[in-house]
Amino acid sequence: MRDTANDPPAAPARNRMSRQRMVWLSLACMLLYAAFVHYAWGWGAVLSAWRPIGYGPVAAVLLLLVSTYFVRTYRLYAYFPKETSGRFAALFHLAQVHNLLNVMLPFRSGEMSFPLLMRAEFGVPLLRATSALLVMRLMDLHALLAAGGIGLALEHGTASGWLAWLAFLLAPLACFRLKRPLFGLLHRRLTGRPARLAAEVEAGLPGRMADFLHALAVTALNWGVKVVVLAWGLSLAGVGPLAATFGGALGGELSSVLPFHAPAGVGTYPAGIAAGAMALGAGLDAASLDRLMKAAVGLHLVLIVSACLGAGLALLLPARGRQG
Repeated sequence: MRDTANDPPAAPARNRMSRQRMVWLSLACMLLYAAFVHYAWGWGAVLSAWRPIGYGPVAAVLLLLVSTYFVRTYRLYAYFPKETSGRFAALFHLAQVHNLLNVMLPFRSGEMSFPLLMRAEFGVPLLRATSALLVMRLMDLHALLAAGGIGLALEHGTASGWLAWLAFLLAPLACFRLKRPLFGLLHRRLTGRPARLAAEVEAGLPGRMADFLHALAVTALNWGVKVVVLAWGLSLAGVGPLAATFGGALGGELSSVLPFHAPAGVGTYPAGIAAGAMALGAGLDAASLDRLMKAAVGLHLVLIVSACLGAGLALLLPARGRQG
């Protein structure tokens, strides 16, 4: 029998290989993204589109958008506290790779990278990570629809409209209350592998109401900051009135959350901005529509650059934070 007492530990080697794969994947995504922007629009056109606004305000928009990536990472950090404790930098790195893949690939196919990356980097089982991702995406969609519901309630100004919005806002709490009896029933009825699968799905959901409320609050913070920043960006580009800028921000983000977006959001994201802005009062004359479409494309390019900046920043974070 071979003596293995002096063999090097396998886990550190696997961790190093995993981190190296993540670094190379990040670099590949950034290079592909930069090449795509050059092919689709040209970086000269991107910079010239921002010149009338001024690079100072554009830089502020970029900085605020990148800040939302830290909020998203914190949500993951709080969602998987045991697996990610003390490794925020590694988690931020993973989140940026996932973000780039998700934006670049069509029909939300980049979402499949999240459970694979979580298993490779943090040892989270695939089904648990997939379950958690589904819940977080439902939270994202709920936050965006709730924000859009405020605009509708303000527009109509009726008590029934506000009551309907409040009921929608509180609906996730009622759904969470069904978790325990539903999984209790499954655990009583299932045995063997189906029972283990159900346990993994349950493990991907928040365990306590306090944890669920925390996740909802962080989600609302993330989308609140992002929508306000995007609305500000549209107003800088001359889109108005104020309701239309928020409508455009929500329309663009809804187009990215739903499963129908094109690679890198080309066409679909600006179209979502235009549709949302027009729905909430943007001018329909030729000059206003031309200004709106230019602003929509320009804002989409700002988001693309912010995704690249987030990935670049992840690579610059201290390597110590990525170690297990």
